[in-house]
Amino acid sequence: MTDKKISENDIENLFKILIRLKTVDDCKNLFDDLCTKKEVEQMAGRIKAAKLLMEDKTYNQVIQETNISSATLSRVSKCIQYGNGYNKFIK
Repeated sequence: MTDKKISENDIENLFKILIRLKTVDDCKNLFDDLCTKKEVEQMAGRIKAAKLLMEDKTYNQVIQETNISSATLSRVSKCIQYGNGYNKFIK
């Protein structure tokens, strides 16, 4: 749930900043400034889980390789199946 003090415009501003990044170092620096190491690791884990699912790994295999929860894995799986197409960036 979004914090009431954070508007849709604020979220859109975040996305606009992300698409202006030119290099991996730009992205790394932004995430280093904005996120904890754990938050970045969790996002990376979701991407890894998506890749593994797209390689036809089982839920158990993905959980063993990523250590993410089954609830998070279910969310990642739904995004691959029914999401807005971000999986084209993961392949």
